[in-house]
Amino acid sequence: MGRHLVFVGGGHAHLTALKNLSAFVTRGHAVTLISASPYHYYSGMGPGMLSGTYHPSEARFHVRKMAEDRGAAFIEDKVVKIDPIGHLLFLRSGGTVGYDVVSFNTGSEVPVGSIASSPQDNLVAVKPVVNLLKAKHAISRAIKAGTTWKYIVVGGGPAGVEVCANLWRLLDVNGGKGKIMLIAGERLMPGAPEKVRSLALESLAGRGVEIVEGSFVKSVEQGSVTLTDGRTFDFDLGFIAIGIRPAAMFADSGLPIGPDGGLLVNAHLRSVAHADIFGGGDCASLQGQTLAKVGVYAVRENPILFHNLKVALEGGEMMRFSPQPHYLLIFNMGNGRGIFWKKEWVWDGRLAFLLKDYIDRRFMKTFQVSGEREEKTE
Repeated sequence: MGRHLVFVGGGHAHLTALKNLSAFVTRGHAVTLISASPYHYYSGMGPGMLSGTYHPSEARFHVRKMAEDRGAAFIEDKVVKIDPIGHLLFLRSGGTVGYDVVSFNTGSEVPVGSIASSPQDNLVAVKPVVNLLKAKHAISRAIKAGTTWKYIVVGGGPAGVEVCANLWRLLDVNGGKGKIMLIAGERLMPGAPEKVRSLALESLAGRGVEIVEGSFVKSVEQGSVTLTDGRTFDFDLGFIAIGIRPAAMFADSGLPIGPDGGLLVNAHLRSVAHADIFGGGDCASLQGQTLAKVGVYAVRENPILFHNLKVALEGGEMMRFSPQPHYLLIFNMGNGRGIFWKKEWVWDGRLAFLLKDYIDRRFMKTFQVSGEREEKTE
């Protein structure tokens, strides 16, 4: 007798399973995908989408179509709470969905509330990635109107650096005027080798980006940021790229969580407390390890989750996920160049960006199976 498999979120770690849903459906299982959007935007190409280097159709997966074309149901909604005993998912809309096996890949969110006491129209959280597309539209309208804006990017990690670099490109290519300021916290790229940091500093400063180090943002109120050292800066549009974290639904549901609030899973990507709950990507915390919030882990979890979900439904031997200790990062610097970093090997240039572009496009091509590249809508 078939069982009900539910995917919550259409993120990177679910793509192999979603592409191969027939492996579940043809064996009599019902499958449902719950996602807040019909599209999943690839974070690796998000900054390039902001700059216009990539059309939105090149940087997203049509997860609704991917699911429905393969016999699954799609619900455009958000899970806000889980009842692991009753096997129920509570939706933001007020509805509920039952499950036999559920897998979460809901990504992470930017804790904007930690510095902004209320929602503000001119504040853009860099996650979810679709926010960068909305920001691009707003900036493009300002450029067409001849408006000169002041831009502030809060966060000195890779996301803040790439957003700054690609915001510069969006203005430069379209004849826009504006001042860009990056508030980096204690220092720019604190977790990277000194060479990565100096290359990023040199690249941004050389294009007129003002970089503020040695102070954090204390609060943001109506177009003005106040730093911990008392300085204030006005802005017209602000990007928030500070430490991402999983949604609160796992903690709110009483499920075991990791130090970052993510669903605590074992090497099988299975909840340590509930054998019918799985998770991958940024929303999951791997027991006994602290993993950086980088897409490479979610991509590597893809085939593991797909296999283990089949085993959870029908029996068999689970596969283990063993994260590699070293991974490659290439930062898109918005000027046709990239910064390459793997272990102690660091270099920059046009070749680095071309390598990143090749890797990203190859990944997209693998899972863009629902006519995404033919879509022309933004």
